[in-house]
Amino acid sequence: MAQGHNALIIEEDRLIIQIDLRSSKIQLDSILKIAGIREANTDNIIKGDFGFFKNEGWVFEAKQDNIVKFNRPLIVLSNNSQRTPYLVTTQIPDINGKSKKSPLVNYGINKFAKITVYELASGLTRFILPGYERSKRVFLSGNFNNWSTLKGLMKKADGGWLLDVKLEAGACEYKFITDGRWTTDPDNLIQTNDGAGNVNSVYYKYNYTFKLSGYSLAHKITVAGEFNNWNTDELSLGKKDNIWQLQMYLSEGKHLYCFMVDDQRITDPLNPHKENNIGGNLSSVLNIGEMVTFKLDGYSSAKNVTISGNFNNWDENTLQMQRVANRWILPETFPAGNYSYRFIVDGISMVDPQNPFTLFEKGEFKSFLALKPTHYFILKGFSSAKKVTIHGSFNNWEPHGYTMARKGDDWIIGFNLKPGKYLYKFIVDDRWILDPGNKFWEQNEFNTGNSVLWIE
Repeated sequence: MAQGHNALIIEEDRLIIQIDLRSSKIQLDSILKIAGIREANTDNIIKGDFGFFKNEGWVFEAKQDNIVKFNRPLIVLSNNSQRTPYLVTTQIPDINGKSKKSPLVNYGINKFAKITVYELASGLTRFILPGYERSKRVFLSGNFNNWSTLKGLMKKADGGWLLDVKLEAGACEYKFITDGRWTTDPDNLIQTNDGAGNVNSVYYKYNYTFKLSGYSLAHKITVAGEFNNWNTDELSLGKKDNIWQLQMYLSEGKHLYCFMVDDQRITDPLNPHKENNIGGNLSSVLNIGEMVTFKLDGYSSAKNVTISGNFNNWDENTLQMQRVANRWILPETFPAGNYSYRFIVDGISMVDPQNPFTLFEKGEFKSFLALKPTHYFILKGFSSAKKVTIHGSFNNWEPHGYTMARKGDDWIIGFNLKPGKYLYKFIVDDRWILDPGNKFWEQNEFNTGNSVLWIE
């Protein structure tokens, strides 16, 4: 990683960036990119202005002639780490041998002996493996690259190896492969059982920060909610810039929570959304995910309109829609996924008349909604068809299938599908057909074939 006197060095408890002020702008840009510092102005560096280093967590160490050094500690200094458990047990089944799903967890906080995985200003996540200087090749493998043994080649630096990757918010399972040998991250204290007797390291990419202003005399502030079973002694906030705060990962969906200030329960003063939890305690409400606004036009004489679906266990009473002019409205936030629902108008259940997508389930038709679809099925060339449905392994070949919507001359429907293999066919006006736009198919027991879709 050295270029002239420019170098990024991995030591036991810190990273060191060494810069030669006589370097060209191209050389400076190169070492700053390697160090993960994107916002730096090379002209300011040459002039001796190093303020941006402090903004990104680097500490001035020394300057000798034209050589300047900064270090970034890898030791965890805060007490805001998740106390227990450090071993997360989850079942992560293989999907047709292609990949493994991320563990479905409600929340997560990282705990490292040394901070060897962290976020860069670029939005990428940096993984560092100190040592292993005699290794010829080191790979980073995890659920983010389908546990590939060919991708994720790490770059060798003075004192270790590093690699920057793009991650989605959530739990990232990973291991290092050093000269063909798999190993967990020695500095990561959170591990998970992969369901096959192996242990992987887990890193949580955060997506939310709890903040509480004031309370300067408080000794301890924690946050608790449905996500951690209202454990008021687990998630401690730390004080930064006179604001109590805690970064963490929270799963998509609706979360009720509160703060505990020296054992006194309070709601979030900056969050106007509140409701009682199961125990009857007033709690703040946080919604993470996709906002959906359900709308039902007309029914101006109705007294009570609700919505029920697989997102609330088909409870017909809790999700009350509000009347606005000549329309009933309800905004809700859900995680990515596939949903079915019906409206309840004064006790009478009905599908959404404005939603063309339906499915047949438990003896009745229901409206269908896909949030953050990972694949769209598009059927071209049947513009004169009256009805098109899709059937497959994703709904156990249910005879009614999913009703597709006409868009121009095409028929379309989207699904949020997990990685894996799927078989499917269309029914066009009562006639089964393969997908003419998909060249991949395999024979079935009826010798009529099924189209094949792989989701990576």
